[in-house]
Amino acid sequence: MRALLFSFLLIGALAQDWPHYGGDAGGMKYSPLRQITAKNVAKLQVAWTYHTGEMSDGKTDKTRSAFESTPLMIDNRLYVTTPLNRLVALDAATGREIWAFDPKLDRTRTYSLYINRGAAWWSNGKQKSLLYGTLDGRLFSVDAETGRERWSINLRTGTADKFPTRAYGLTSPPSVYGDLVIVGSLASDGEPQGPNGDIRAFDIATGKLAWRFHVIPHAGEFGHETWQPGSTTDRGGVNAWAPLSVDHQRGLVFVPLTSPATDRYGGDRKGDNLFGNSLVALNAKTGERVWHFQTIHHDLWDYDLPAQPNLVTLKGQPYVAQITKTGLVFVFDRLSGRPYFPIEERRVPASEIEGEQTSPTQPFPVKPPPFARNSFRPDELRADSPYCAQITREANSGGPYTPIGTKPTIVFPGTNGGANWGGASFDPRSQTLFVNSMDVAMLVSMVARAGVLPRTRGVGTIDSRYWDKDMRPCQKPPWGHLTAINLATGEFRWRVPLGAPDTGSPNIGGSIVTAGGLVFIGAANDAKFRAFDSSSGREIWQTPLPSSAFATPMTYQVQGKQYVVIAAGGGNDYSDTVSDSLVAYRLP
Repeated sequence: MRALLFSFLLIGALAQDWPHYGGDAGGMKYSPLRQITAKNVAKLQVAWTYHTGEMSDGKTDKTRSAFESTPLMIDNRLYVTTPLNRLVALDAATGREIWAFDPKLDRTRTYSLYINRGAAWWSNGKQKSLLYGTLDGRLFSVDAETGRERWSINLRTGTADKFPTRAYGLTSPPSVYGDLVIVGSLASDGEPQGPNGDIRAFDIATGKLAWRFHVIPHAGEFGHETWQPGSTTDRGGVNAWAPLSVDHQRGLVFVPLTSPATDRYGGDRKGDNLFGNSLVALNAKTGERVWHFQTIHHDLWDYDLPAQPNLVTLKGQPYVAQITKTGLVFVFDRLSGRPYFPIEERRVPASEIEGEQTSPTQPFPVKPPPFARNSFRPDELRADSPYCAQITREANSGGPYTPIGTKPTIVFPGTNGGANWGGASFDPRSQTLFVNSMDVAMLVSMVARAGVLPRTRGVGTIDSRYWDKDMRPCQKPPWGHLTAINLATGEFRWRVPLGAPDTGSPNIGGSIVTAGGLVFIGAANDAKFRAFDSSSGREIWQTPLPSSAFATPMTYQVQGKQYVVIAAGGGNDYSDTVSDSLVAYRLP
């Protein structure tokens, strides 16, 4: 009886809080809250707005900002990270700032964006800490009550020592298992040699290293034979810049890994290149590999695994779903790695680049069907853009995994997907996965650049987005979608444009789904926040924002009221409008 009562209390606590970046440790992005429904969502009003005071359009400050954070909510407090990597505690009911911790980000370095997507929570019943990393490679433990630093460590030590000027840091929140904090990294992949992307765990009490998983296998380790002899030395890339997922019951951590460096040429790293582009299940206590699946062999397209794996239950059994930039969904048994749907190795074209050795096949799940465009024909070109017509006449195009040649190549999806770091949300009641995607290709060509990349024989790339000067994609719309997938059957429940009703729009960010029957999402590059009916896909609410919300929302309940919160920062690569607004909504 006592255990049953504890279970109900635990469910009640989880229903009110949002204690993990993805809602739970498995990244479902689901809330059992149901105060806001399809019948009353149109009555939502702004409850409060918090301004970080941090935004950059890249003009006065050479680095642009992107407010992509998803707050945590625990014990009536919100904890949010800012573009300049500050950590702020807010009153969940009013948005009033309680404290702010400033790691004093090294702004003398060059970053692709000022960005941080969130923090992780830990408590042993006596102490309460927040754990998060910075763009310049530091990991902090911060007291949740006071905002004071407990400890910090330099993550560059042991990973980037030989490359002091190269990028290495954290943009996604770390993961927590017991008394361990487990981290991936954002690592430079523009040159063959660089900081390694090893997955590491540290003791939360002391900050000392507990274990390390070699993402590029050392001699004698499993997978080392998949690399050309001598090509693993100081090899960069194969990092996990997206969040990890933790199965606490089974003691597993699921790691989505990226492409090896460089990510467009592999003539100096022949072979399948494990664990590049692999979903890897590790023993969370020891870091030992339990199983893995490589979604792309010998990646040449920069198709990182970009999103947190979703830990789901299908037909009463535990599975993990991994969405990809290529618009594919892979689903595996969490314990064994056995695919839920069959996966086929299909033949793909070979590269024309001298010295390159493409994989003859790539894996495709039989189900679900792709949720994003992965091919292009000239008759799909928009008819109203002379600029698009001109660049298309000079380019190659084809199906999935068309290799990049010396002639410009239209590559669908582009490097931002398909899907990206916003990931997917999952409704456990209907076993539905909700994923937003965009169809923005890259126009890429290989060029000889003598002396620039000696390990790649001087081979480099020239690339740009396949859109016009107004950032409208060159192919006919829709350009962005929100898709509901019945994960139990592998069939689409519904699919609708995300953004403008007829065309959709490029989008970056993610969704959440609630027991109130709603999917909340910003993401679209039109400065609007939306709610969709989770069963039909009908858009039933939208409201204007100060700028586009390139973030994933969250929801919680405090003082009897359900709130929905979204970071609206604009910027990134898709918008010239920037903001510093964290906006909370509730019913009147």
